[in-house]
Amino acid sequence: MNQTEIINIFTKKTLGLTFVLSAAAFAFGQEKVGISGTVVNKNNQPVPYASVTYSNKTSKLLSDAALTDEKGQYKLDITPGNYDITVEAIDYKKSVINKQIAAAGNIGALSIEPEKSATNIKTGDIQAVVITAQSTKPYKVELDKKTYDPSQDIISKGGSLQDVLSNVPSVSVDTDGTVSMRGSSNVKFLINGKPSSLLGIDDGANALQSIPADQIEKIEVITNPSSKFEASGTSGILNIILKKSKKVGFNGSVVGTLGYFPRTSLNANLSWRKNKMTWFLNGGGGYTENQNKNETETTYHNIILPNNIDPTSPTFTQPQDIPTYQSQDSKNKSYSKNYNATAGFVYDISDKTSVNLSGMVRTFDGDSNEKLNSIDDFFRYSPTANAWQPLRSLMQRNSNGINNNLAFQGDFGLDHKFDDKGQNISLSLSLQSNKSNNNSNIAEYLDSNFVRDDVSDRNSTNKTLIGKIDYELPIGENSKLEAGYRIDNNNNDYTSVVTSTVQDPVIGYYNNSTVYKEMFNAFYLQFKSKIGNFGYQLGLRDEQSNIKIDYQNKGGDPAINTTKNYNNLFPSVYLSYDVTKDNQILLNYSRRIDRPRSFFMVPYSNYSNRQNVFEGNINLNPSYVDSFELGYNISKRKFTVNPTLYYRHSTDDNKMLVYRKDERTADFFTKPINLGNDDRYGLDLNFTYDPFAWLKLMGSLDVFGYKTSGIAYYDMIDKSGNPGIGSMDFTGSGVSTRARLNTTFKIDKTFSFQLQGFYRGAQKSANQDTKDMYALNLGASKTIWKGDGTISFNIQDIFNTRSREIYSYSSDYTRRNYMQWQPRQFSISLTYRFKQGEKIEQAKRKKDINSNATGDDQQGGPM
Repeated sequence: MNQTEIINIFTKKTLGLTFVLSAAAFAFGQEKVGISGTVVNKNNQPVPYASVTYSNKTSKLLSDAALTDEKGQYKLDITPGNYDITVEAIDYKKSVINKQIAAAGNIGALSIEPEKSATNIKTGDIQAVVITAQSTKPYKVELDKKTYDPSQDIISKGGSLQDVLSNVPSVSVDTDGTVSMRGSSNVKFLINGKPSSLLGIDDGANALQSIPADQIEKIEVITNPSSKFEASGTSGILNIILKKSKKVGFNGSVVGTLGYFPRTSLNANLSWRKNKMTWFLNGGGGYTENQNKNETETTYHNIILPNNIDPTSPTFTQPQDIPTYQSQDSKNKSYSKNYNATAGFVYDISDKTSVNLSGMVRTFDGDSNEKLNSIDDFFRYSPTANAWQPLRSLMQRNSNGINNNLAFQGDFGLDHKFDDKGQNISLSLSLQSNKSNNNSNIAEYLDSNFVRDDVSDRNSTNKTLIGKIDYELPIGENSKLEAGYRIDNNNNDYTSVVTSTVQDPVIGYYNNSTVYKEMFNAFYLQFKSKIGNFGYQLGLRDEQSNIKIDYQNKGGDPAINTTKNYNNLFPSVYLSYDVTKDNQILLNYSRRIDRPRSFFMVPYSNYSNRQNVFEGNINLNPSYVDSFELGYNISKRKFTVNPTLYYRHSTDDNKMLVYRKDERTADFFTKPINLGNDDRYGLDLNFTYDPFAWLKLMGSLDVFGYKTSGIAYYDMIDKSGNPGIGSMDFTGSGVSTRARLNTTFKIDKTFSFQLQGFYRGAQKSANQDTKDMYALNLGASKTIWKGDGTISFNIQDIFNTRSREIYSYSSDYTRRNYMQWQPRQFSISLTYRFKQGEKIEQAKRKKDINSNATGDDQQGGPM
């Protein structure tokens, strides 16, 4: 038994142990009882957002706390015993009483007296509330989305958005940073409800790593968006909500992180709120080193040697070498630095009107060094022997790359409330600019002899304007009409310059420039209502798309000027039925569109090296999907369960075609194409369970079937040098799984640790076989300095098993690819919190453009 087999067995047993420990913990915990009550003032009026702390006289492990709601009510589960009950609220004196809790029930009203001075806020006492009054539910289910709160995610502390997404229900992150939902990677990202320059880097993995985990308030998972959302993103939408303070006075936190591979960062979240004005500043930076490896083995079939060709014939031209086998092994070291800062303010002009203004700047700089060794077996024609002879060569390639990205974004918003019945209007404007430069130097050696040196310079500039207006009109007690308009105007400029030390006719085609312009106009109308236990929401969205592409090539190809226009209707239907107070059935349908990325439509768009080239497809069209979901939601004090059956049917589905233009070479081209249909159906199950005060469980299971149809055809040159037509069959079907379990153990009120197990099942098609993958992560967190600080430690991929292995099949070759994007990493982070004021009531405050608490296209939410 080799080392890999031992690690695989040990890893699987450890994953199983996580489940076993969690199940065993159920049997040995103490039974809790449900307690409820209210907090009132001396006039017997309810006090909202008061903290109620139950301190057990026997053991601190049994203590717990809660915040009252808008009606002054609270609920919590505690073990029977003797408790000191502490009640605190802004502008009120602290109150402490003793009570014996013997059974479940309502303990009645707890009364507190106001302070003599309404501005006397005891921030020192309130700091303890921040520690103890944590949300017991890491995610919640709503009519059209799920909301995930990463505050209790110990494993991602000090990490990035990519680390947080690895723990979000219904979401998985591949080894190369590719994000998928329910097995499909066509995910639309939003920041605070809109596209953002924060995710404007072409490299998706770098983009995810540029947003610190400590700046994320929550993530909204929208698997089947309504008509109020933009229609792109056929797999769904991930809306990243960044932190904004909800407390008066000066508040903030600073987080520093050290890790290995060298991983350092320092981030701060600061805010100041007084009267009608709120200021905020978020920013920081980090340095990261990484090392990934890639192994590729290619075996070529059906070798045809044209020995009947007469080399003395005047029509004879020397063919290129005909490959039979190739083995490549590469290691890539990368170094990156990123900095970001966001500042802004919100001003309440009146009780009904507020304005907000914010600005953001982000920089990303990265260096990479890749060393590749390639063993090539091939046939070469020998004029002396008048025959094709087998040869073996060793090719070495050193690639050094430099890329940098600079992004700016400015946002303005105006919110007005016409009355107290919910009639609102919101206007917003966002201006974004993103500039990216990528330089690569590629040197090749054959049998230790210098062959060629290629230099590639690619530059892109992206400018975006987004304008929106949203209107809400309540109708009666249970109905609402919503309408809105949105305009997106994008201008993208791409330039590419490639030079070489050899005369290579292909190089010229990668010297080009492209101007890509697109404009989207969208209108939506949505009506929601509830009759008894039955709720419904009907919506219709109309999107008009206009795309213009001006492509200029210096390699001999003619210029291309093309225009594409689309006008599509996107309906959505949401139905819900409350079986009981805590049980709900959800049924919904929506139609979505997958528009090609602008970068995918630029011919000859990316030259990384002559053997692996990505080309755009100017004829690429959108694909469309019809999505259905049937869900059932159960929410209790100790657990939530949300099983969902889903089905998605896609037409003109976008696929990546990997092919050879010339079968006499080992050069591979990757090109996006429209191909056939794709069907996905399955069960998406998410749950949380808090059996005891010291144990929390969160898990997800996605079992899905897939069926793909379609055959791609392309122009090629066969092994004899004759033009022909090649084909690749994408047809395939099967069943795959995604599974995740998080187990959090609370040792005491200040110390917790967390285990996370992840599994991704294998997936097959006619031309590709992707193997399964599993990983285990560990995190620990300790509160220090009387609640002002937290120290966290985590290990990502304990057994170094997070990798991807794919076998690809074609009529003339078989290819194996193994890739590990990130090896095992660990880090330690330290958080320091400044004095923090109590939360103020937000129910009557209007929304701002930078916080989308509602998760819809309106970009709203409290500051």
